[in-house]
Amino acid sequence: MTGPSMLDAGRRGRDLLHAAEQEADLLVVGGGITGVGVALDAASRGLGVVLIEAEDLAFGTSRFSSKLVHGGLRYLATGDVATARESAQERHLLMTRIAPHLIRPMPQLLPFSPAVAARQRITGAVGFALGDLLRLHAGTPHAVLPGPHLVTARTARRMVPALDPARLRGAVLAADGQLVDDARLVVAVARTAAARGARILTRVRAITLHDRGAHVVDTLGDETFEIRAKAVVNATGVWAGQLDDSIRMRPSRGTHIVLDAEALGHPTAALTLPRPGSISQFVFALPQQLGRVVVGLTDEDAPGPVPSVAVPTEPEIRFLLDTLNRGLRTPVRRDQVRGAYAGLRPLVDTGAAVTSDISRRHLVHVAEGGFVTVLGGKLTTYRRMAEDAVDLAVALAGLSAGPCRTASLPLVGAIAAPTAPSRALDWRYGAEAGLVLARARCADPADPVAPGLDVTRAEVEFAVRAEGALTADDVLDRRTRIGLVDDDRRRAHDAVAALVAETLTDLP
Repeated sequence: MTGPSMLDAGRRGRDLLHAAEQEADLLVVGGGITGVGVALDAASRGLGVVLIEAEDLAFGTSRFSSKLVHGGLRYLATGDVATARESAQERHLLMTRIAPHLIRPMPQLLPFSPAVAARQRITGAVGFALGDLLRLHAGTPHAVLPGPHLVTARTARRMVPALDPARLRGAVLAADGQLVDDARLVVAVARTAAARGARILTRVRAITLHDRGAHVVDTLGDETFEIRAKAVVNATGVWAGQLDDSIRMRPSRGTHIVLDAEALGHPTAALTLPRPGSISQFVFALPQQLGRVVVGLTDEDAPGPVPSVAVPTEPEIRFLLDTLNRGLRTPVRRDQVRGAYAGLRPLVDTGAAVTSDISRRHLVHVAEGGFVTVLGGKLTTYRRMAEDAVDLAVALAGLSAGPCRTASLPLVGAIAAPTAPSRALDWRYGAEAGLVLARARCADPADPVAPGLDVTRAEVEFAVRAEGALTADDVLDRRTRIGLVDDDRRRAHDAVAALVAETLTDLP
């Protein structure tokens, strides 16, 4: 299996040697959504790009989101119209041009029940209407993203069967964009950058940065060396302050819990419930792939050293359950929680009293070391963040580069006129779904990797041959999302590990 977008261990080795020997136009540090977005933007302008990531693609915050490509409803509620407008515009580009195969419209249901106060119902309905105006302004067709409308209590309960019918007076139904998976978006952007010549190097950690490159260590070979570049972008998210002393970070922890879809009656819409007393913060129960529902999220200060992987706290889990249960007929018990995860938002410390008051606008600036740092923002607006970062890096280093092209550049697997996917494989891989199965060399490629899991053996092989996975953890936790549920991870681990080892051995 070969091709310009394919990432595997062999290509990593060749690109690593090249990066150590030749000066790049741009070095990008960080393999989350912002870093890979910068790499794609720069490579599509004709620049020679090297991206290094200390761990794996989507290792940090990028895989721990709510998996939404959203139009900025909460920013409207706080009066941040500019951020809401930018979100709606970027959502439009993602759903219509860039990644229509990875995103589909997700119904959002705000019930008119005792769980939602009268003021919250009014502001919620008005917010949905204003959000629809932003959709229209962005040019997103109604066929791609339906507008909001009122539905009956019967329809609301059909879409979310677990809703409490007592004093339910209907609901307002809106729509937003839902990613099949946030980590899959990161991998797709990275592969699209690789197809344009970017060298994507995981397990390469930056020790120090400067205006002409970085001192790095290859953690697989335990060798240190210099990567030279005419310009450098620090896109390491919550770790940005470790490389840029001028940045004061204030990470915020966003926690989600994972339930079986059965616990909520297999909902077909996202249940949207305001936090008690709030008109701008919500808890969502979001239907997901693999028969799960994700409930989130929190917004809590996370002071102290930045951990490799954030850990949800028991009070946060309880808060999510309590808020969700206010709208349900039968409360979800603590022992029904199948998993939990937390991500750290890379917020810039502005002195705000609480992290929920800190703007989600991104920051792009020149560090004292002469390199560019980009941080803040959110998943939906990664492309705009990348554009701004590359614009500054090009101007700073005097690079010869064309204009930004990513607003009309489809990602690998994109389908020009997508239809409703008939199987999960189509939604996860788009136009490459047939390739995943047809080019698999493993035995029984269409079989599930473990009983009851809708992930095929071929997908594990594809992760290693095409998506840069080097270990079983890469596959379990970032190329698939089996690892979100510990029981699923245990059931699949040995089979995944064996397939990864077999595929690595078979690589040319």
